[in-house]
Amino acid sequence: MLLVEVTRGPLVESRHYGHVAVVDGRGDIKYSAGDPHYFTYMRSSAKPLQVIPVIESGAARHFGFSKKQLAVMTGSHAGEDIHTTAVESILQDIGLRPEHLMCGTQWPFHRPTTERLRREGLEPGLLHNNCSGKHSAMLALAVFHGYSIENYLSPDHPVQTAMFNAVSEMCGISPKEVVLGIDGCGVPVFGMPLSAMATGFARLASPPDQLPPLRAEACRAVTGAMLAFPEMVSGSKRLDTELMLRTSGKVVAKIGAEAVHCCGIPELGLGLAIKIEDGGERAIAPTVIEVLKQIGILAGEQLQALRKFHHPEVVNRRGEVVGTIRPAFKLRSGKV
Repeated sequence: MLLVEVTRGPLVESRHYGHVAVVDGRGDIKYSAGDPHYFTYMRSSAKPLQVIPVIESGAARHFGFSKKQLAVMTGSHAGEDIHTTAVESILQDIGLRPEHLMCGTQWPFHRPTTERLRREGLEPGLLHNNCSGKHSAMLALAVFHGYSIENYLSPDHPVQTAMFNAVSEMCGISPKEVVLGIDGCGVPVFGMPLSAMATGFARLASPPDQLPPLRAEACRAVTGAMLAFPEMVSGSKRLDTELMLRTSGKVVAKIGAEAVHCCGIPELGLGLAIKIEDGGERAIAPTVIEVLKQIGILAGEQLQALRKFHHPEVVNRRGEVVGTIRPAFKLRSGKV
């Protein structure tokens, strides 16, 4: 389904197609666009669910992890100093060093940090990888249980098994139905319907009564950390951070690579999942904001504060505004 149009002057120059699922904690579809059961990888949107075993196991309490540390574990951070410092502190708390991370290196998403590294003639390190927080969580779980930290990213490692089980249970999908791939940072990534991803975020944001008390407590700890330190989940002026800051706890948000995005809405007990088919990440923000607007979460000053994400400008190399990126869909309500 057409979700986003990109204009230049009077013409629509490009179009992005995709799918939206908005569900409750039972997995019942409340709103949708396109195919709410579209099957794709969850990518980094799974990170908040993957942190659950770190809390549920007692590892977070054992190591005394702060909310800020838990938040960076859920994040696809921008590689700013606040992020690398937080990840390094996690590693110190569990008695390990940055070289134990197996996520690979990448230049920071945060442009000023990348520019500073280049000016100083430095290469990015493992801590700059946007997934280093998740990897530090995996290492923490391994150290806590006494598992090997060698090849902790292998799909059959007990840490990955624990996280896989947590994700499938939260999303209400049989493990046999989940398709495994390998993410950009080397760990397993989970393929499932958008409706299942949205179910996971509905339960994360508003744990239903049928969740075991320990699981519900872990969900509240994860969302509490993300909402207390949204800058650790993403970074300066990035979508997830700004969305959580501007909505004052109304939305728990997590982006994934290849234009996937998931949100939980605590006050309504809803979760939403979005996929742009061509992987065009420029279409994610307008779609997310428009969905939240149409279901009544964003309006007035909050919507205006997020306008640059709702209707991003197309700017040429002279700094002139020559077009816009705009949502172009209306949600259906009820079951499909």
